[in-house]
Amino acid sequence: MKLKDFLGKQVVLYFYPKDSTPGCTQESCDFRDSITPIKKAGGVVVGVSFDGQKSHQKFIEKFTLPFLLLCDEGKVAATAYGVYKEKSMYGKTYWGIERSTFVIDRTGKLKMIFRKVKVTGHVEEVLAALKA
Repeated sequence: MKLKDFLGKQVVLYFYPKDSTPGCTQESCDFRDSITPIKKAGGVVVGVSFDGQKSHQKFIEKFTLPFLLLCDEGKVAATAYGVYKEKSMYGKTYWGIERSTFVIDRTGKLKMIFRKVKVTGHVEEVLAALKA
């Protein structure tokens, strides 16, 4: 799957840390619940995490997600988009995905970047970017 496969559509490419965790589930379900207005704006949603295909399939089935989830087990896409970052939790540092969303226009050009995404209200921001 390549971005050029989506030429003519706006792509909502969202990077999230882990399938079936609270924040990632909420974000994915918010995109699911807004899929009709996203499609009306000419958009498609694609999620990316380091999880494997089996994990993605369970996540898709459990929450009826109507969009692609891509496996970035080699961290290639996350590195290319600059979302593979050193993070800190409870005083420990580790490397992981910084929750981020990229809106790519119909010609394949970057339209909007959302970094350090807060899940609440994020879909509304993305919808506004799609309509802009």
